Amino acid sequence: MNNDKQDQNKPSSVQVISRAAKILRTLREYPRGLSLSQIAKEVSLARSTVQRIVTSLEQENFVTAASVNGGIRLGPEIAMLAAAVHIDLREEIRPFLIQLSNQVNETVDLSVLDNGKVLFVDQIIATHPLQATSQPGASFPLHCTANGKAILASLPIEEVEKLLPEHLKQYTDKTIANRDELLKELEVVRKEGIAFTREEHIQGICAVGAVVFDSMRTLSAISIPLPSTRFYGNEEKLAAALLETCQIINQHFDIKQ
Repeated sequence: MNNDKQDQNKPSSVQVISRAAKILRTLREYPRGLSLSQIAKEVSLARSTVQRIVTSLEQENFVTAASVNGGIRLGPEIAMLAAAVHIDLREEIRPFLIQLSNQVNETVDLSVLDNGKVLFVDQIIATHPLQATSQPGASFPLHCTANGKAILASLPIEEVEKLLPEHLKQYTDKTIANRDELLKELEVVRKEGIAFTREEHIQGICAVGAVVFDSMRTLSAISIPLPSTRFYGNEEKLAAALLETCQIINQHFDIKQ
């Protein structure tokens, strides 16, 4: 009986895991990192509790120091786990990504929809001295990225409306922050099968994106991000190469759109 009472007073292992997961999800929203006090405020836990959990997560490389001045951000183990989850997808599609990257001489990304964002799971990096890269495991917003728009356009409108917040965050002066305006653009993307972002997420970076399906009919997006100096004037060429690659992939897996 005494043992039962003692057990009831201890935080359950499930509760600890739940709290750790909440901290990790919070840090995903802040790639530059947060202080322990900021994390505690975000997850509504005592700072001492957060510190104990963060210490354990740091020992396992799930979180790491954001800078010499302090702060915590997601660690390298997260990227490795994200890559492992999508290992089959990467192995199936990677040869096509390499071929596309060689064809256009630009970096090519593979991403999936994850918790309301696009999660990068693979990347073929071009050899340009000036390039746009995002490490596998990183996540970007849906409404202002080419891969995000491509994924949104492929989903039922009801699901799109659930995924899009009422107020879209303005990242640059070119971000489409009006929800109705974005929905109109998604209609065009749905019709043409190709999405663009023109410096809408990061100033000076543009991209073209389209969706594909693997053998398990998992929806993913392929995108070609590049500096705006190499994008403008080459949009049609990049779009044509990407659409051709996506068509080849879908034919390879016998996917009928």
